[in-house]
Amino acid sequence: MAKSTKPKFDAAASITDELSEIIDRGVLPWRKPWTVGGSSLPLRQNGAPYQGINNFLLTLRTMVAGYSSPYWMTLKQANELDARVIKGERSSLVVYYGTAERRGADTVSDEDAEREDAKAIPFLKSYRVFNADQIEGLGDHFHPAPPDAQDHPERSPIPHMQAFFEAIGANVSFAGREACYVPALDKIYMPPIELFEDPRNFYAVWGHELGHWTKPRHRLNRSYGDARFGNTAYAREEVVELCTVFLGQKLGFSAHTLELNAAYLDSWLRVLRSDKRAIFKHAADAQRACDYLVAASEAGQGERAA
Repeated sequence: MAKSTKPKFDAAASITDELSEIIDRGVLPWRKPWTVGGSSLPLRQNGAPYQGINNFLLTLRTMVAGYSSPYWMTLKQANELDARVIKGERSSLVVYYGTAERRGADTVSDEDAEREDAKAIPFLKSYRVFNADQIEGLGDHFHPAPPDAQDHPERSPIPHMQAFFEAIGANVSFAGREACYVPALDKIYMPPIELFEDPRNFYAVWGHELGHWTKPRHRLNRSYGDARFGNTAYAREEVVELCTVFLGQKLGFSAHTLELNAAYLDSWLRVLRSDKRAIFKHAADAQRACDYLVAASEAGQGERAA
């Protein structure tokens, strides 16, 4: 009698299905303004921030579940702290995507073997974590108090955000009522800050357009094909919104003010359903775009201070 085998768990498909189900409800939870327990980044048990896809996934789950702690850890890590996961609580999936060196022809697929220059094999591993709110017996520092809300004068620049964006050195025109990046001119057009009720919204939109600004060959050379309004390549580039999320976590704004409509949600779903690993690639691209902008700003501010 043949022994039945359990289907191998597919982390990429599981995460993509979860995200698709949420977007099908007509919402993008990561657009909500938020700071959890003094941090806008989800944190590992040791306080190190998550980045890329795991930052995005745990931010998403924090918003959906309403957790008040930014800390996440495995069951083993909780037990090592003499704490225990509350009965009935469900874990959240996070992933590690990397490469492993080839060790011999018998460990390489036919596809890999055909590439003579292939020296590493990509792999995706997953593991499960719990938020500190799901765990009993943790120290108080795992539940930090949220910071006091800060009010900003309406329609007035926020100094640290203004300095950050100006130092990047992009060509920006502050006129009109539309925000866009024009590749042919390598130029961003932004409405003036006076047209925004909350200046943080102004910086969220500016950050979004700067995400597109990182695309050209002489910057990050990001391409998903011939992008035309409404096609899949265009939809994939619009997922650069995640760059805005990562920038906002660093600077103190959120992407919730960007235009949201059925067509935009459909573009997300089209990307996710066309490729179960798409969200991993786009989250990595968004992290690279965010890192590029941070580096450009730091260099620009350093030149000004010299």
